[in-house]
Amino acid sequence: MGANHSHGTTALPVSRRTVVATLAVIVPVALVTVAALIWLWPGDGRPSGSSSSSLRQVDGTIVEIVPEPCPAAPDEQAAGPAAAPGSDACGNVRVTITSGSEEGRTVTTGLPTGPGAQRFAVGEDVVLVHVPDGALDAPEYLLSDHDRSAPLWLFVAAFALAVVAFGRWRGLTALVGLAVTFVLLLTFVVPAILAGEPPTLVAIVGSAAIMLAVLYLTHGFTIATSMAVLGTLVSLTLTGLLSAFAIDVAHLAGVTDDSSFLLDSNYRINGQGLLLAGIIIGALGVLDDVTVTQAATVGELAVANPGYTFGRLYRAAARVGRAHIASVINTIVLAYAGAALPLLLLFSVGDQPLGDVLRNPVLAQEIIRSIVGTLGLIAAVPVTTALAALAAPRRPSGEEREGHRPAGFAAEKDWPAEWHVR
Repeated sequence: MGANHSHGTTALPVSRRTVVATLAVIVPVALVTVAALIWLWPGDGRPSGSSSSSLRQVDGTIVEIVPEPCPAAPDEQAAGPAAAPGSDACGNVRVTITSGSEEGRTVTTGLPTGPGAQRFAVGEDVVLVHVPDGALDAPEYLLSDHDRSAPLWLFVAAFALAVVAFGRWRGLTALVGLAVTFVLLLTFVVPAILAGEPPTLVAIVGSAAIMLAVLYLTHGFTIATSMAVLGTLVSLTLTGLLSAFAIDVAHLAGVTDDSSFLLDSNYRINGQGLLLAGIIIGALGVLDDVTVTQAATVGELAVANPGYTFGRLYRAAARVGRAHIASVINTIVLAYAGAALPLLLLFSVGDQPLGDVLRNPVLAQEIIRSIVGTLGLIAAVPVTTALAALAAPRRPSGEEREGHRPAGFAAEKDWPAEWHVR
């Protein structure tokens, strides 16, 4: 395990005792995580209670739109049709299938209507849903949505190029870590929960695996990274415990929208466990940022000031951590507010009292999520800073201090105050 987390500076050697103590904690954690992954790994990935039949999707391109007047609502009969002839709000559409066994075939189906319905134009790539024979009273194919594959891949490529151009090798390893995160979420966390495993346990194991893989891949096998891993693990454990307590005290069921209702009713997935799992996984994304920053800050301070004691090192890094947390808290609140903006608008339109708004389970769930996540972040600063300060190398002897004498100072008595061991 490397001992240098700095860039362009010469770090002091880490003691053998520090390396052994770090490995004595990290290795068992890694082994337990791997064992839990194997134990909980889903078999065929099929959700318990799911049906083998599903609606098949195919790609297509719109070749023609035949508009028709939209039927008027009963209370609008006197006002005429809802859409004038020539409007593409209602009517039929001809689509040429571009994927699957029926590639090249042209089918006709209706345009989607109603509030929030998508609008389409000739030449656009779309997604069609194949309706099984005899299912409902519908055409063979239904127009589902726009095909967003091309623009999404374009943005992904731009994102990857920007990360590599700025971060270079570190940016490339960050992209590898991001890929590992997606693989674990899509191949382990989601299938395991759908297969009936406890959501909380799956989230803990998945988060630990993501944390170990991503932090070491991105930041290297160093003592500073190991301290960030340990700080993240402690803070994540505290976040999980606080989340479980808050969910129980606030009587949150975790069933607040159509998705959670369907998962609870069709697949018997515990809503509270799913909520707790979401909080843990969401907190991990911000925790590793804070812990890595604190560990790196301590490492750089130790290199720049090899005479700093544990107390001075901790206090200096903690000041950086407090400034970081102050900005992160506002970031978290704004992120949740942005996600819940449509709900906040509905509450505003309804002119409900503030007390009634806060008691709403959807908003209460987001408040609990943001508060618990913030408490975990606050705990991450002192925990990680203390661990990194304990592991940081120092030069306690006068002979070693002589080797780090600043240029331009002939005698130790002329050294700046920060170069003296206290």
